[in-house]
Amino acid sequence: MNAVQIAVFFGITALIAFATYMHCRGKLGSGHDSEKDYFLANGGLKWYFIAGSITLTNLSTDQLIGMNGNQMALLAWWEFAAVAGLLILTFVFLPVYYKNNCTTTTELLQKKYNDKHIRALISVLFLFGNLFIFLPAILYGGSLFLLSMVGLDTDLDNILIVAVILACVGAAYAIFGGLRAVAVSDTYSGVLILGLALLVVYLALQAIDFDLTGIPADRLTLIGANDSPIPWHTLLTGMIFIQTFYWSTNQTITQRAMAAPNIKEAQKGVLTAAAIRLLIVPAIVVIPGIVSYKLYGDIGDAAYGRIVGDVLPVWLSGAFAAALAAAVLTTFNSILNASAALYVCDIHEAYVEKPKSVGKLSAIVSIAMSVLALLLVPFFASQESLINTVQELYGLLSMPILSAFVVCLLFKNVKAGAAMIGVVTGVVFYGFWSMVWEPAHYIHGMAVTLLLSVLTALVMNKLVYGETPIFSLGGADTAPEPA
Repeated sequence: MNAVQIAVFFGITALIAFATYMHCRGKLGSGHDSEKDYFLANGGLKWYFIAGSITLTNLSTDQLIGMNGNQMALLAWWEFAAVAGLLILTFVFLPVYYKNNCTTTTELLQKKYNDKHIRALISVLFLFGNLFIFLPAILYGGSLFLLSMVGLDTDLDNILIVAVILACVGAAYAIFGGLRAVAVSDTYSGVLILGLALLVVYLALQAIDFDLTGIPADRLTLIGANDSPIPWHTLLTGMIFIQTFYWSTNQTITQRAMAAPNIKEAQKGVLTAAAIRLLIVPAIVVIPGIVSYKLYGDIGDAAYGRIVGDVLPVWLSGAFAAALAAAVLTTFNSILNASAALYVCDIHEAYVEKPKSVGKLSAIVSIAMSVLALLLVPFFASQESLINTVQELYGLLSMPILSAFVVCLLFKNVKAGAAMIGVVTGVVFYGFWSMVWEPAHYIHGMAVTLLLSVLTALVMNKLVYGETPIFSLGGADTAPEPA
């Protein structure tokens, strides 16, 4: 990395930090002691910050590195399907969250089931997923990209050094600024990264004279074969449930949409994020990878960093490195802030005591999770495909968690204990399906896991608790708690 790249990198990084500080200056106040301010920006996020934060929280190195690392068009289905997930969030889940005045998605479970234990169980599962899957994957992917782009060795020692730096800076955003700083920095970084990522698409295609001949057909098709990462028939089973879980119940994503002054502003922001997801994101997560296959062959997760380093001029490569570093930081700090919200609101407050300082307790949680995530980076460095590993592992938690939401929104008269039995059954079953049995693709396994978890909850509700579930759209009626 030469002097120009370094100067541009640090200049843009500092500019984003300064712009975020200027926007948030004086707005947090005593919010370190307020859950609504620290975790929901006191309901003050405008639609454009919601759209920007949702977009960049998801669009990080596990998307750009992992999807381009597959070097095939098929991975665009994750983004097309995400549009459906965002629409479900907009019109199905957001009205319920706002009606019930929720700070966390899991708070809805407590209000619907009238039981704090199911809220805590789901929070623990979310925290496990964030700690053991998403945080280390983000640190690994970001470190790999930055090292690949500047031509440095991508050995484990270098990856760990970069990962430590990213973790420290990302944790600082989450600890000192709360959700407001996270969302604002997301949006500023998002404008930069989307623009530069589109430029990379154009320059990559220009590098091969816009000629895709010679690339195998299975790299260009959107109809996945049975042995592909996304067989076509999985789009008819588990894919929509994966998207519903991720965009509608995952605290890291929905937290932004729950931080608007009103539901209309929230829906406007989510719909804008859906438009970005449909019109921009598919191209930037697959085309550079496909082009890199023609230029370099099958080089896996190193593809995106290498092509960006080759097609961008020196000064712009420094800007792109800053943008990607910002994407890593914002995704990392978003997950930390959401994790702190889950622990503080759902576990500590319920089972220990109401914290005297939300900010201080959140800082302790963020630091602990950052350290543990760093210890797991070597595992992800040993995997063949980052994105496929992340998606497959998260199936252990995603469908069982979603089942608890499905049951409470579609049925009345279901006990929390029955739903919890369904959740635990789903975790065990999916682990057996994906790691031992493997009768079909893991996305099919997710659909089967969701169905089994829901049915188990309904059956156990009758057999164990002697209560008959009653189908009712919206589930049990609960009055919203006072703000």
